[in-house]
Amino acid sequence: DSGEIGKENYSPFLCGEESFGTGSDHIREKDGIWAVLAWLSILAKKNPDPSQPLVGVEDIVREHWAQYGRNFYTRYDYEEVDLKSANNMMDHLRSLMETTEGETIGEFTISKIDEFGYEDPVDGSSTSKQGIRILFTDGSRVVFRLSGTGSVGATIRIYIEKYEGDANKQAYPPQYMLEGLVEAGLKLAKLEEFTGRKEPTVIT
Repeated sequence: DSGEIGKENYSPFLCGEESFGTGSDHIREKDGIWAVLAWLSILAKKNPDPSQPLVGVEDIVREHWAQYGRNFYTRYDYEEVDLKSANNMMDHLRSLMETTEGETIGEFTISKIDEFGYEDPVDGSSTSKQGIRILFTDGSRVVFRLSGTGSVGATIRIYIEKYEGDANKQAYPPQYMLEGLVEAGLKLAKLEEFTGRKEPTVIT
């Protein structure tokens, strides 16, 4: 923790690289032990009386959803895509940034399309072209990003997220709840047209 050693305190400092997770400025490990410890702490808090029925993880999650809603999330990976084709698709998405606000695709209305960049508050460095975000008026979003971690060609990663406040719909599978949003994103990007891919390599 930088504040503990006399340097500037950046708290609360959140980091979000997906292989790392999300944590505060004192977490350095990349495994799941911190998540396990966090859940054990929550379970201990929720179960103060051992004579009472156990309150489990599912009970806690459903209670949380009922109060705050649920964010459905999935990721589509298209691996070993021809690099030129992938870049052409991203350029096509960039061309939509100034022309699609207010347009409706399926059940979704586009709020804006932009390209995410980041300026490091510590060293002032800037990182651009970190993903093209398609934002919809209901808060849903689809993010397209090229990853350079593959061994051959390019990997197109698509991040799909939608909020659901209706408790009657919160138990449905993510792929069911996100089907329309996935279709909208793929249609806007013309992914099959640019890459020839009909299905993702991996869905998580």
